Formats: sequence, C-alpha cells, structure tokens
Amino acid sequence: MTAAYPGVVARSSYGTPGLYVGKQFMARLREPGVLVLKPVEDDEQRFLMETQPQAFFLTDHYRGYPTILVRLSKVGPAQLAGLLDQSWRRLATRKLLAELDSRPSTRSRSNRPAKVTSTRRPTARTDN
Repeated sequence: MTAAYPGVVARSSYGTPGLYVGKQFMARLREPGVLVLKPVEDDEQRFLMETQPQAFFLTDHYRGYPTILVRLSKVGPAQLAGLLDQSWRRLATRKLLAELDSRPSTRSRSNRPAKVTSTRRPTARTDN
C-alpha cells in the first residue's frame, strides 16, 4: 500500500516492521494485527475512537501523542489506505508531495479540487 509513496522507507522500529517518511516515523506493527499510526490529529483521534472503538484505540503509553492504534482486522483496505495517505501527507516534504501529485495514477488522491468538465448550468427548480 505504501510502496507508491515517494520517500517511504521500511526499517525496524522497536524490533517490528516500521515505515518512515525520510527519517520521520509513520507506522509500525506494535504486535500482530495492531498498527501504530502517526501523526493523527487530536480531533481525528477522538472521532475514530468514539465512532469505531472496535478498530481504533490507545494505551496509556500513547496518550497525549499524535498517535492511534489500529486493529487491522477491524478496518477495511480503503479506510486504512486513507489513513496512511493522510499520515504520509502530514510528514512529506513539499518536494515529495509534488512528486506524488504529479503522477497520473495518484492525482485522484491529491487535495486538489476535481476538474469541472461540463459547462452546463443546472436549471432552476420550480415547485408548484
């Protein structure tokens, strides 16, 4: 999933497989089936834990840090891909962001607004 992102380096983190953007930590397996993901903003962290407590949680060790623990068996591939994309974008340099966004296959993931392809204007709706 993260192989498409420029600057991602896989290396050990606390004896488990980890992912870094350059030298900055992004994710690692904490234990089988549980991913440590960073950075995650406070509001997003609270929202995920409140709305999907079976999938997202923290231990005392991680409280107060921009991190979330993810039970991989409880999240779908699309949601995980979105979280990894957000984390990567928060850690990536401008150069890495530009490199990814210039790739034709990843333009849909960028934060750019979609192109408008139609010049037709919607017709006014009249309710009688």
